[in-house]
Amino acid sequence: MNIAQLTTDFAIADQLAFVEGKGGVPCIQVSNSHADALISIYAGQLLSYTPKGAADVLFVSDKAYYASGKAIKGGVPICWPWFGADPEGKGRPAHGFMRNRMWDVWATRGNADGSTTVILGVESSPETLAIWPHAFKLAVEITVGNTLQLALVTQNTGDAAFTLTQALHTYFSVGDIAQTTVTGLEGRQYIDKAAGAGDAIRPQAGAVTIAAEVDRVYLNVPAALAIQDGAQNRTIHITSSGNKTAVVWNPWAKIAAEMADLQDDDYTRFVCVETTNAVDDVVEVPAGSEFRLVAEYAV
Repeated sequence: MNIAQLTTDFAIADQLAFVEGKGGVPCIQVSNSHADALISIYAGQLLSYTPKGAADVLFVSDKAYYASGKAIKGGVPICWPWFGADPEGKGRPAHGFMRNRMWDVWATRGNADGSTTVILGVESSPETLAIWPHAFKLAVEITVGNTLQLALVTQNTGDAAFTLTQALHTYFSVGDIAQTTVTGLEGRQYIDKAAGAGDAIRPQAGAVTIAAEVDRVYLNVPAALAIQDGAQNRTIHITSSGNKTAVVWNPWAKIAAEMADLQDDDYTRFVCVETTNAVDDVVEVPAGSEFRLVAEYAV
């Protein structure tokens, strides 16, 4: 991918530049009056969102891989067109095939309110059709402003409906997981995916606290959630649409130590609160139609 050509076609003076990131990964650096952001064109993945005068909202592991075929551990990985294990048991990659491929830059623009929008996309090709036999256009629309707005937009360009599950698998940076809670899920049912839990369905009692492995799919979730980051004295507000489920994940010490792309103590510095269409929250996209999964983050 030619950074010079991308600069000619899509750069915005004093606001948006193309740079070579870690591992030679081509990235988009956004800096406007509201915030700074870093977006990897590989994987179509937002890596950093830092409001002016504030700490980064997102977490990326210092041991993350930046290599072809590898997923980047942190930021906002895109899981599509399935969330979790291959639903057909064919040995295809977990979380689909968008986290480990190069995307295309479709558009950039500066907006009247001082925010900046980047649209990255992937179209179906013989390569994707061999993995998942449906024609599509997939875009991620990222608007960096006084809030961060994300939209994952699926277009069905074929002649028959298809179904999918998906996620914005966001890693939020926190000062100390022991001083962190997730609110808004009180009283909701969740499927417990943690080791040994057997997919038990449980009710959420009070705010979500994390003192062991947490891997939960919450059902019938509200549009508004929040992360209370006590150590950094901030609240991250999460608003979503297009989803009925949300995932809260933290691997805790044992699993983190087994992950080559996480530091052993990284689990203390992030929580994933994921905007998802997961388990029975399956999306059907008719031929010629589109579906939008949307999340907005505000501090």
